[in-house]
Amino acid sequence: MAAYLKASGADQIVASTLQGKPVKAIVVASIFGALSPFCSCGVIPLVAGLLAAGVPIAPVLAFCIASPIMDPEMFILTSAELGVEFALIKTLSAVAMGLLAGYSALLLSNAGYLNDALKDIAKPSCSSSCSSKDEAIILYKFWQSPKARQTFISEALSIGIFLTRWLTFAFLLESLLLVYVPSDFIVSWLGSENTYSLPLAAFLGIPAYLNGYAAIPLISGLIELGMSPAVGLTFMLAGSVTSIPAAIAIYSLAKARLVSLYLIIAGAGSMGSGYLFLLYLSQ
Repeated sequence: MAAYLKASGADQIVASTLQGKPVKAIVVASIFGALSPFCSCGVIPLVAGLLAAGVPIAPVLAFCIASPIMDPEMFILTSAELGVEFALIKTLSAVAMGLLAGYSALLLSNAGYLNDALKDIAKPSCSSSCSSKDEAIILYKFWQSPKARQTFISEALSIGIFLTRWLTFAFLLESLLLVYVPSDFIVSWLGSENTYSLPLAAFLGIPAYLNGYAAIPLISGLIELGMSPAVGLTFMLAGSVTSIPAAIAIYSLAKARLVSLYLIIAGAGSMGSGYLFLLYLSQ
């Protein structure tokens, strides 16, 4: 998709759509992210394409955080195993965390703290406000143009090599974590209720990477053992967004300060959602 957008020139349409009104763009990106079927690693090529097209960091970060938390299939499975209420709250949490990330990035960008925060592969291919001339020529059937075909091939190879290098490392690390940080360890720490359950849930969600589908039966079992659903929600949110493989994928596109913002917002958002859910349950 990223290669097609680049070869056809349609990437500038996407960029212009999300550039005009950043406040609205962040809302759209957060909602779309919560409804889109992308995991934290699968979203990376699309995010790279959006950034290269000149889409501002704020809505892209909102989409990047909201996307791995929920999708239509996960909503159905979560509803079946943990209840519709839990699934709805998780969806709202995804949107809220996207908004928090987007508006935080917008404020920092306006203050100049995120200048030059992207690595070369994710830097815009044109200025932040591409001219109308740049946007005028759109070749939807790019294969009819030899130059556009070459652009597509070059972009696809570049992105393919980029993803292979970084995601191979991410999935290898994920496999090692699954072996050396087994589910029994998580159960022993989160299975009983205590004052530190919510912070522990967010902290353990980082090394104990579980995708959203694998986490559903684990959290269901822990809740049956007496764990608060709020702690389960926090662990699922943190595991989806702040996991080490997800952070590695973001690090492949962004420099340290933007990665730090991503992790801080994701961690704070997961704990904040958990505390709000706990407050709701206590009513």
